Amino acid sequence: MVQVATAVAETSRDHPAASNRVNHSYFVVMEDFGKRGWEAVVSPETTRRGIVALIAGGNLRDIVFIHHVNGMSIEDVTEEIMTEVAAGLVPIFPDAGDRQAARFDHARDHRKHA
Repeated sequence: MVQVATAVAETSRDHPAASNRVNHSYFVVMEDFGKRGWEAVVSPETTRRGIVALIAGGNLRDIVFIHHVNGMSIEDVTEEIMTEVAAGLVPIFPDAGDRQAARFDHARDHRKHA
């Protein structure tokens, strides 16, 4: 039995499709809307810092759980992230660089729509 398992592991590791796998990492935030049900907020572009900022800013409320999906593993990070939000480790307001980028984006939008 051990020889079969080893052979299968070697075969799957050497398989061309196995080397082309992409390791995705993203967060899933489940919100509770009461009678309307639950909604999963999944945005692969949002980082851990972004999730903390969304919660601290009030954009995400009544959170049921937060999972970090990394490839084939799922980790419940609800307590860790809620602790970060409570401690205020992530500033809610953008720094000077973010404000300048927002001004440039706003000016570009005005030029584009004028």
